[in-house]
Amino acid sequence: MKYRIFISSVQREFAAERKLLADYIRKDAILGRFFDVFLFEDVPAQERPASAVYLSEVDECDIYLCLLGKTYGNTDRRGVSATEREYERAEAKQKDRLCFVRNVDGEREKKESAFVARVNAERTRKGFKTWDELRVSVYAALANYLELKGLINILPFDSAKTAGVQLKDLSIGKMRAFIRDAREKRDYQLPANASAMRLLTALELVDDEGRIANSAALLFGRRPQRFFRSSEVKCCWFLSTDVEKPMADHQIYEGDVFEMADEATHFVMSHLSNWVGTRADGETAAVPTKYELPRDVVFEGIVNAICHRDYTMNASVQVMLFRDRLEIWSPGGLPKGMTIAKLGKLHHSVPVNPLLAQAMYLRGYIEKVGSGTRDMVTKSRAWGNEAPVWEIEDGDDFKVVLKRPDIGGVRAASETTRKTTSYTTSKTSSKTSSNTSSKTSRYTSSKTSRYTGRIAPLRSDLEAACEGLTGNARKIMQVISENPGITIESLATLVKLTPYGIRYHLAGLAKSVGLHHSSDRKGGEWEVTGPKKRAQETTREMSPQTAQETAQETAQEGLSVEDEKILACIRADTAITRKLLAEKLGISSDRVKRRLDVLKATLGLRHEGPTKKGRWVFGSKPKGKRGSK
Repeated sequence: MKYRIFISSVQREFAAERKLLADYIRKDAILGRFFDVFLFEDVPAQERPASAVYLSEVDECDIYLCLLGKTYGNTDRRGVSATEREYERAEAKQKDRLCFVRNVDGEREKKESAFVARVNAERTRKGFKTWDELRVSVYAALANYLELKGLINILPFDSAKTAGVQLKDLSIGKMRAFIRDAREKRDYQLPANASAMRLLTALELVDDEGRIANSAALLFGRRPQRFFRSSEVKCCWFLSTDVEKPMADHQIYEGDVFEMADEATHFVMSHLSNWVGTRADGETAAVPTKYELPRDVVFEGIVNAICHRDYTMNASVQVMLFRDRLEIWSPGGLPKGMTIAKLGKLHHSVPVNPLLAQAMYLRGYIEKVGSGTRDMVTKSRAWGNEAPVWEIEDGDDFKVVLKRPDIGGVRAASETTRKTTSYTTSKTSSKTSSNTSSKTSRYTSSKTSRYTGRIAPLRSDLEAACEGLTGNARKIMQVISENPGITIESLATLVKLTPYGIRYHLAGLAKSVGLHHSSDRKGGEWEVTGPKKRAQETTREMSPQTAQETAQETAQEGLSVEDEKILACIRADTAITRKLLAEKLGISSDRVKRRLDVLKATLGLRHEGPTKKGRWVFGSKPKGKRGSK
């Protein structure tokens, strides 16, 4: 016996889709075995009223499949369309209802909008724009129907063995690291020297025939994106409250699920403002710091998106940082039985990818009791921020929104929770707010964001450096002046040179205009230091103290974000150690050392006294004294 599907829609708007859908279901090797389709246009002429025909067919069907779009259709005496009458009849007869809503350009008809809103409130529906998207969604819905009926057995994506993953595609080093962390964090009972096959067997990632599950590549793969191209994470930083170009920063992270979660979290935290107080603000000897958003909440949101996304979709996880909020998008809707209302409180864990979730739990990235989203609410409120907001977009995308504390340029916390409110600035005293002048307010301007406040003087220097240049060198400087964060690969694409050619011209620009990159990692910016010579000539006629301050201000205009954060920490606590600086900024001690070397060369920063009990000072080293680092 075949299950009967009644396709309901406005015939004029969906004429092509109705016929394509009926043909697809009837001819598909699997669906055709289980389903038959009723289309009203296939009914021969007869004496009965049309309404009696289609309503009786709804009574006889097993599945009511509804397509909604822009138009509402002809109405009866009550002002109700045939499609909505069919929907109501299916509801009254307790039929299984599958609803698909087209994403339209422009406005829907008023009654159609009300009908769509009704469906949204009563059913879980899927959105689509093209025929291919509709076909895939209908296939998934009907396959799920058959699975619930016990007629077929469909494994979750992470349990399936469809990618052809082999042992040589997995990293032994990653497996060793996983076992080490699982033993430490979850007391995982597996020997530290366990073989790769033993680990895969323990995690149920390999079957008796030696076939390896898809999730093994996502967890331990040398190149996971070779098997699942869309498993990457796209991170964007926008200077406004909308998706507008140019982007301040844009990175695409690949690798295993753990690497992507760590990299995406670092991306967000590195672009958030970080308040640095003084010892008077804290309860310990350490200088207190506080980011706009709690790292645990950001990390939980990103990990959930990676772990619980639908890997059968061709979309990627997207992390978008705006001026007033952080949005984390995950392809696919909520798991079966889960609602947005349940997310803010303790709930049963319903993972979309159970094997992936199990492994991420063992490594300490998630919890299995369904407390992660509730903890996001609790920690956000304890931080003084608004609770996260979860939303479903068109049934296909799930996102969480974290509001940044302020909509202005500075993300300061409440005055009642702090004694000082200035964020990390390049020239701000820890207790004196009067020093935040127009010269020094890179992070404290009320009209510009942290990034725009920093990029304004930088861009003017870059634009000035274009003068007198010709040919490809001028083209490169013009592109950099528009986007100081651009990579060499992107420069090569825009200027139409090879990466080698770009590096050749960059070397020449480094000598001619002092062009250099502020960081040896992704996320830095191109800067010029050519104007420094002119500043040095001007300082000759000044007093020694004024000349030193002026030279420091001029040099600071080319500092990176990390350099400015280091300076803020040092000004707040001149006795701070390199190790403590690394902990506060979330970077390695070696990287702190490299940045300190830059500050010593550009600003005359030096350390006086013993390594652990000395202090940081600015200016040239007094003659005859030793002990500086």
